[in-house]
Amino acid sequence: MVKAVWKTTLKKIGHQAINHCLILGLGGGSAAQLVRKNWPEAKIVGVEIDPLMIELGAKYLELGTSAVDIKIEDAFRFVKKESKQSLPLRGGKYDLILVDTYVGDEFPRKFESEEFLKLVKKLLSQRGIVIFNRLYYGEKRKEAVKMLKKLEKVFPGVEAVYPEANVMFVCSLVE
Repeated sequence: MVKAVWKTTLKKIGHQAINHCLILGLGGGSAAQLVRKNWPEAKIVGVEIDPLMIELGAKYLELGTSAVDIKIEDAFRFVKKESKQSLPLRGGKYDLILVDTYVGDEFPRKFESEEFLKLVKKLLSQRGIVIFNRLYYGEKRKEAVKMLKKLEKVFPGVEAVYPEANVMFVCSLVE
């Protein structure tokens, strides 16, 4: 199901050039496989806090074949560190950022904070796209709508895509 959600959403990006991709919440690597398939030359950095997920992804989901530079650490801490290295005039270095930082079915609040959203924005290249995966059923709908309002305050362009029981917020620096 995770793969189907990302596959549908990544199709929306079309043939945009993606040279550098950052995946926050790499999990077992399903999204990384799709990025690799669509943009074979892209450099992919995957951040995952749980080493067991990386191990399982390598064992069962062919994570090792996706040529991902894996960082085992907290995504918030990673983004904070990376944003300090971005040059203010050049902008960020990532053409595509995928944010899927769920812990079970909970989206940690720190990944909804204005601070986090602004740090992620700083990592985007001028024509870059960031996609936030959110669950969209039952009580999760209200949380997703709140997230949409926060994203609209930070990113000039925000589009919602609705695959499966999720909503994917596709954000960019252009309207």
